[in-house]
Amino acid sequence: MEANTSPFKAVVQIILGSSSIARRTILAEMGYEFTIMTADIDEKCIRKDKPEDLVMALAEAKADAIISKLQIINHQEKDVEQTILIAADTVVVYEGVVREKPSSKEEARQYLKDYSGSHAATVGSVLVTNLKTGFRKGEWDRVEIYFHEIPDEIIEKLIEEGIVLNVAGGLIIEHPLILPFVKQVVGTTDSVMGLPKALTDKLLREAL
Repeated sequence: MEANTSPFKAVVQIILGSSSIARRTILAEMGYEFTIMTADIDEKCIRKDKPEDLVMALAEAKADAIISKLQIINHQEKDVEQTILIAADTVVVYEGVVREKPSSKEEARQYLKDYSGSHAATVGSVLVTNLKTGFRKGEWDRVEIYFHEIPDEIIEKLIEEGIVLNVAGGLIIEHPLILPFVKQVVGTTDSVMGLPKALTDKLLREAL
């Protein structure tokens, strides 16, 4: 979707409940104008056995926290257009184990070494809430990523640069250093980056 084709610009206010630069970029690419709010929740306190349940629970918690903030600051007046809140979460799954953001450079290094010549998956959620009508719906999306062997020097460059420490599972397939070593993506890159465009667009339309 081109940046000037959003059908909602004039009729709805959109809030992206995320500080993620990747999510911000993707939503802007979809043509939506939006504001940013962060949830500031302790994600480690929310645990689920299945990655699909975890990302949905985290998105719900983020949405609830932001709605509480909005109520406190009286963000939405009674006569304004509809306001839609988008919350999302992404985790990496490797050999059946959920991986969130690396806790250290050493952990990030091990994560990347594990992916070398192997594969991982991302499981991401999108949750859309219409603050005026109360409509809320969320879905999850899974993408499989297969890697060639990743040279140690590439891994070290990524570690020193530091971006991999800020993303789920240390996985950032769109990065110029790692992209040549991505063998196959079964799914969409935007989903791996944290906001699947098709799913987000579908849920936004259903929310109105």
